Amino acid sequence: MRRNMLCVLILTGLFLVLSGPLLAQDKPAAKGSAPAPTPASAPTSGPRAEFLDTLDYFEGRYTKLAEAMPTDKYTWRPGEGVRSVSEVFLHISAANFNLPRLIGTQPPAGLDVRGLEKSTTDKAKVIQTLKDSYAHIRGAVLKLSDADVEKSVKLFGKDVSYHGVFLFISRHSGEHLGQSIAYARVNGVVPPWTEEQQQQQNQQQQKPAEKPKP
Repeated sequence: MRRNMLCVLILTGLFLVLSGPLLAQDKPAAKGSAPAPTPASAPTSGPRAEFLDTLDYFEGRYTKLAEAMPTDKYTWRPGEGVRSVSEVFLHISAANFNLPRLIGTQPPAGLDVRGLEKSTTDKAKVIQTLKDSYAHIRGAVLKLSDADVEKSVKLFGKDVSYHGVFLFISRHSGEHLGQSIAYARVNGVVPPWTEEQQQQQNQQQQKPAEKPKP
């Protein structure tokens, strides 16, 4: 319960702190101005490449869990005042849309980040929002250069590098992935990647032993 409230305070605080000076970046470009630069190609090494791999990992885990959870379980919650299944998935989506402010990318125009968590319990919409949020944060990383990773930004009153922001986002995603796995298990859903591993192990065990060569 206390962790749940802490995450709410963290994201709300980040939204309020970052929405002021950075909102100016949301203004449309004036006529005749140069078009926005297109994202650079994906890096193959370094902190950005490693973080992009981490995002791929979390997106795969979250979307597979979201797809495996039965539709009627999307409103399930372990107790009063604790996030439901859909709210956890949308909480991560909101973070993916909001936290890139720290590295210079605003949320999509018109998106209510603070209200996203409770915006829907529709399974298809939740899954699509997850996918859209990961596309957003991935695009924010691709806009950076390798040199940008060492830039400094304030996070909870401390100076941290953009690389530090990557680590913070990863820790936050990991915490709620564990929560989502627990929700699935309690509701009788085996995480799909675990089920795949179990099937592979069973198939290997069922293979007849090779006869020794004469």
